[in-house]
Amino acid sequence: MTDPSPSAGVDDAILSVDGVSVWLAGREVLHDVRFDVRPGEFTGLIGPNGAGKTTLFRVILGLQASSTGSVLVGGRPLNRRSPIIGYVPQKVFLDPDMPLRARDVVGLGLDGHRLGIPLRWGGRREAVDRMLAAVDATHIADARVGNLSGGEQQRVLIAHALISRPRLLLLDEPLANLDIRAEAEVVALLARIAREQRIAVLISAHDVNPLLPVMDRLVYVAAGKTASGTTDEVIRAEVLSALYGQHVDVLHVHGRILVVSGAEGASGITVEETGGAPAAADVVALR
Repeated sequence: MTDPSPSAGVDDAILSVDGVSVWLAGREVLHDVRFDVRPGEFTGLIGPNGAGKTTLFRVILGLQASSTGSVLVGGRPLNRRSPIIGYVPQKVFLDPDMPLRARDVVGLGLDGHRLGIPLRWGGRREAVDRMLAAVDATHIADARVGNLSGGEQQRVLIAHALISRPRLLLLDEPLANLDIRAEAEVVALLARIAREQRIAVLISAHDVNPLLPVMDRLVYVAAGKTASGTTDEVIRAEVLSALYGQHVDVLHVHGRILVVSGAEGASGITVEETGGAPAAADVVALR
């Protein structure tokens, strides 16, 4: 892997994770993680709950120290004051009774890294309006954000993260609790933004299937270990068996991917059920 320098070209890695391991409470939760993300690239961080995805995001954001390895963002070591990273966290509670409009939430993203004299009121409103338009949310600009649907709230939170013009956008499980239509809309929106604005997108999810139409590369996390590459390179029985430490099969059913474990009790595996009874084989949460 080639680490980018501060003078790297536009197609060099925006994010470079090199040999990152993390130990917490005497347990290794991430082991020797290595991957790059480049401008305009849509990368999925895929794995079951508890695999270490959120811990990896915390390392990238500088909120969690790694035990070994390094992270470069824009060719430089982490700088928590830098606006280069936009972030949409996993859980954001937006109280329906809070008198905060969608445009207010987006506008707050202008102030997170800003020093000195703030934008004049007119300039601020224009910036917010442009960003709401970019995420197709102009029609909800003045709606109370707590009353919006899950998909609409995600659009607002994405606009909030993007308004500071980051080069890297991290999204922690943004598809959780969305219906299938809202999932597809959010994924298509992120893919369009990545292409049009040359923003590197890294999105965590436990299900790879909603990302398949747009994903350039993926980083699969299981039991703290990772494999990265294209979907065809990573979602293979031999690769995932090595990650999980037991045999798994990869099935393609009606355009969807199922990762199936023949053993019971594997860490981090969610079992799908059929008709209220366990299926013949345990199915990893890539539904």
